Amino acid sequence: MSARRTLATARRVLAQLRHDPRTIGLMLVVPVVLISLLKWVLDASPGVFDSVGLSLLGIFPFVLMFLVTSVATLRERKSGTLERLLAMPLGKADLVFGYQIAFGSFALVQAALATAVTVWGLGLDVAGPKWAVVLVAVLVAELGTATGLFLSAFAESEFQAVQFMPAIVLPQFLLCGLLADRQSMATPLRLLSDVLPLSYAVDAMQRISVQPTVSRATWLDLAVVLSFVVASLLLGAVTLRRRTD
Repeated sequence: MSARRTLATARRVLAQLRHDPRTIGLMLVVPVVLISLLKWVLDASPGVFDSVGLSLLGIFPFVLMFLVTSVATLRERKSGTLERLLAMPLGKADLVFGYQIAFGSFALVQAALATAVTVWGLGLDVAGPKWAVVLVAVLVAELGTATGLFLSAFAESEFQAVQFMPAIVLPQFLLCGLLADRQSMATPLRLLSDVLPLSYAVDAMQRISVQPTVSRATWLDLAVVLSFVVASLLLGAVTLRRRTD
């Protein structure tokens, strides 16, 4: 793996994204629209938005970055771009980490924008530091990117890439602790939730919402999410295919 080739890949992807306003809008605008819609829907129920809004601020970026990254990677493989790139002195790790850097740059902007709108624009009550909210949102978006890069290797078409969403995203949404306390779940479900990364992201967001400082438990949750990001990237580099037959 070469830092120069990785950064060159990131610059290429960023240059392509600059000419794709619809994808930029999906990554940057849609999370803000969704969280605003949630606020308006729950406006008649005081306190509900404060209890779930911060957690969903971590889930929405995961879903969107997973979708965008998996489809974008698959499109490059089907078009033969990956095959041409890998025929050059460019390793799979260079390609995967370059994608992660490029989409991660948008993840940072996305998290900062969504947090600003949610906390200051929509008045979400957060006891903890605002930078911690941005940090969790960025890590979750990075997780969505890394997961999309990994799972795109198993899709034969863009439709199949989208089909991974109900298989990968929905179980985590149901078991992450947003809809029900994880400790009150049946033992098999609780054990399953313990190995899903979104569970730790939601735990971190919930602690930040009520604790004035970032606790050790929150840092441990973030470390778990980061470990899933790294593991997904490494698996993505191993499983990356040059093209879809």
